Amino acid sequence: MSTLVRPSLFSGLLSSRLAITNGAGGWYGSLSDAAPVHLCENFLVGVHQVSGLPWWLSIAVATVSIRTCITLPLAAYQLIIISKVEALQAEISDLARRLRYEVSVRGRERGWTDNQSRVQFKKNLRRLVSQLYIRDNCHPFKASLLVWVQLPLWVSLSLALRNLSLDRPGGDLGSGELAAGGALWFSDLTVPDSTWILPVCLGLANLLIVEVFSLQRAGASGFQRLVLNGFRGFSVLMIPIAASVPSSMALYWFCSSLVGFSHNLLLRSPTVHRTLRLPTQRSDTPYRDLLSAFINKYWK
Repeated sequence: MSTLVRPSLFSGLLSSRLAITNGAGGWYGSLSDAAPVHLCENFLVGVHQVSGLPWWLSIAVATVSIRTCITLPLAAYQLIIISKVEALQAEISDLARRLRYEVSVRGRERGWTDNQSRVQFKKNLRRLVSQLYIRDNCHPFKASLLVWVQLPLWVSLSLALRNLSLDRPGGDLGSGELAAGGALWFSDLTVPDSTWILPVCLGLANLLIVEVFSLQRAGASGFQRLVLNGFRGFSVLMIPIAASVPSSMALYWFCSSLVGFSHNLLLRSPTVHRTLRLPTQRSDTPYRDLLSAFINKYWK
């Protein structure tokens, strides 16, 4: 790119954003023109220009970079919080047993009804459990931090790729670069994948993630099974959705799912558990256990 074209890159992006926003209108147009989406656009363009890679590989590199630098540490933090909460369960059970006895004694002294005793027990147990969470700095809500960061990031990058794909031909960035920046069967990243290969691969990757997660929940409750089935249905629903958006978005979704799956496997490693100093005991052969559980569930 010449020195005349390079300085006008972001001004070209700005004018194209205005055109997209005016055309879309409403809340979706406002969301597409949000500041986080613009930051993601600039990040994607920067990765492409600095690396000199074709657009399809730039999208993959950007996905790996963001998920490794941002979501992987948060996933490790989530694992630490969950492990601390699990380690507290024995202490919580012991507290609940002693509290139940104390409440029953106090209830007989004061003539409480069964309902009043239950209310007192639940109120005091919540207070004691909250104190334990504060003591060990592991409130379960902290485990949801990953979702609150990952979901907006996923939406912002998706909309950024859509904006770049809909950029007017002939602009400084232009959809022309993305149109010629694909590979194999998805050579044009600005149009949907007519072969449905990327969407189907995305659906299969998401289903694999859900099934691997379900193997960790051997004694799942009815509600947990309902949630898992909901995720399975959503994974299937993502196939036609991915087939109706630009291939750049479908490629990002597929890469993001693969990286997320690899991070999930990485965080099962005993070496990682020792590094994080998890308080609960974990299997020394997690991958063999996972493979055995998978075979027992689907091949026997």
